[in-house]
Amino acid sequence: MDYDKKREWMVKTQLKSYGIDNEKVLAAFSKVPRHHFVPEDYKDSAYDNSPQPIGHKQTISQPYMVALMVQLLDVQENDRVLEIGTGSGYQTAILAEMAKEVYSIERIPILLARAEKILKILNYNNINLKVGDGSKGWLEHAGYNKIIVSAASPHVPNSLLRQLLDQGILVIPAGNEDVQDLVMVRRDGRHYIYSSHGGCRFVKLIGEEGWAR
Repeated sequence: MDYDKKREWMVKTQLKSYGIDNEKVLAAFSKVPRHHFVPEDYKDSAYDNSPQPIGHKQTISQPYMVALMVQLLDVQENDRVLEIGTGSGYQTAILAEMAKEVYSIERIPILLARAEKILKILNYNNINLKVGDGSKGWLEHAGYNKIIVSAASPHVPNSLLRQLLDQGILVIPAGNEDVQDLVMVRRDGRHYIYSSHGGCRFVKLIGEEGWAR
């Protein structure tokens, strides 16, 4: 299979036609080989606009949803980005193409180990990974210009809000277990400005400031 052509097709027909118009986002999606991040049995559908299972009841999100979230994040080249939910590592790679430094947390060790292996093969050297409770963020390296959460929370965790720098942006799916709203939060001094960007459905954010289980 010609994965390069499939990736080009994904960008043109699934991202651009759905309203993704940030050139930096499109360039990152054109470069990162999504087929490396899905299990062998799903490589033929790696560039379809659908989530794919990656084991342990987790998924790699559909390309459009990843692109929408990253576009809302408005990543700049000098940004320090915190990602909650490394998962397959695909979104981590997208962020690493655009930001100065990426800090990514995953609660399932085997998924993090697999993602780390792939990211090393692809020669990313601006990514920092750890196993932990993503709902509490990564206080050691705070604050962050941008924070992106790849799991659904019942609310926006206060720890993440506190770790966001002034004028920073946080993107998170928030709501109940079945359906969520894609929420963008922009910090303006002591104030947090919220906006809604449509319905979505993610696996649960498990943690002290997320879901218990």
